[in-house]
Amino acid sequence: MQLALYEKYDLRLPRYTSYPTAPHFHADVNDEVFEGWLGGLDPAQPLSLYLHVPYCEEMCWFCGCNTKITKNYKPVNGYVAALLTEIEGTLGKLPKDKNFSVSHIHFGGGSPTILKAEDLRAIMAAIRSRLEILDDAEIAIEMDPRTATDDFMEAMVECGFNRASIGIQDFNQQVQTAVNRIQSMQLVRDVIAKLRSHGICGINVDLMYGLPFQSVESLRETVDQTVELCPDRLSVFGYAHVPWMKKHQQLIPTEALPNTEERWAQYEEIQNRLAKHGFVAIGLDHFAHQADSMARALHDGLLHRNFQGYTTDRAEALIGFGPSAISSLPQGYAQNDPALARWQRAVEGGKCAIEKGVALTSEDKLRRDIINELMCNLAVDLDPVCASHGISADRFAPELERIKAMTRDGIVEVQGNYIKLSELGRPLVRAVCAAFDTYLNHAHGRHSQAV
Repeated sequence: MQLALYEKYDLRLPRYTSYPTAPHFHADVNDEVFEGWLGGLDPAQPLSLYLHVPYCEEMCWFCGCNTKITKNYKPVNGYVAALLTEIEGTLGKLPKDKNFSVSHIHFGGGSPTILKAEDLRAIMAAIRSRLEILDDAEIAIEMDPRTATDDFMEAMVECGFNRASIGIQDFNQQVQTAVNRIQSMQLVRDVIAKLRSHGICGINVDLMYGLPFQSVESLRETVDQTVELCPDRLSVFGYAHVPWMKKHQQLIPTEALPNTEERWAQYEEIQNRLAKHGFVAIGLDHFAHQADSMARALHDGLLHRNFQGYTTDRAEALIGFGPSAISSLPQGYAQNDPALARWQRAVEGGKCAIEKGVALTSEDKLRRDIINELMCNLAVDLDPVCASHGISADRFAPELERIKAMTRDGIVEVQGNYIKLSELGRPLVRAVCAAFDTYLNHAHGRHSQAV
């Protein structure tokens, strides 16, 4: 019965890290529009920053990120110079003679650990020269344990980093070989120990299911090994096989990928195993210790979702730096050119390198709030959400009608205008969100599986 439901609702759907989602961005949002948005930001509201590092030393074949492979530091050095120019130019377009602060900084990639320690210091110094970093700011970075040197971690301490996200994916050697991501548990253990010895105690780890040669048994072992490392948070992602978008995924042996039944069994095993170890389930794919700030945010109804996934970051404006980075401002979304060479030429020419985006309408903001509630809290009361936008929830009668089939299947419970997902429906939350997505076209979308 459960498998039949999953097959029925396991559609190819967006991950809803934004609404409207990235496929609906367009070229009408350009440098001029973005600069106008920056000029309208309120200095009383702290900013959030995302910095994309588009390089790795080796390609993981499951990767869906915007990255390039290099063993030579020369192109990375050129990227850092351009990034410093972009930071100076973009932040220089904020309202003049106003003091802005920062509550959250996140380095993603690619592999930020490919940077030299002195370059990490230079980037953080450039930010501090323009903005005040709040004392309680979260400064986080994604780390490849294979390239995390002692010098780099010492620079992290000097720069004020307090959270690190470690890519594990799977500890099984056969799986690691099949996806070209070979790293021992001892290596990961050593990196985490060094981080903690330096006082960087916020530790996230990433796991994946749906990879070639994975089984319920092997994943159970990986989860148990991971828990031994005592992470504060875990992100557990289903592998998205999109070889038409990411050509290197063609190197993955497709005959070794789990089928739908096996994939769902893996998902459920991870959920159950982490619950047994005392972790709180956060939305669709995150887990946290009860004392962690993310678990508290969930309890207090303050959890949020952005392009990095679930977050405690509540900043109204997120500014993205680097190729493909997306800025989320009160007025809309703006994405940098993903092509590294074009992005670099643009920023070196004094431009913002915006390729596309979307200005938010009042309808977009309303539906975004509904979808965010569902993704974060697995429930939404349409009455207060709609009231905050000055409209009646009655206008969503068609959407409520569309999810009636899910109520019959036990995916959601509906009482008046209150919608709540059941535990059975947790992994299908994206399918519920899709009922409120006016942009979605199932016939033409090429998204990943819902789980």
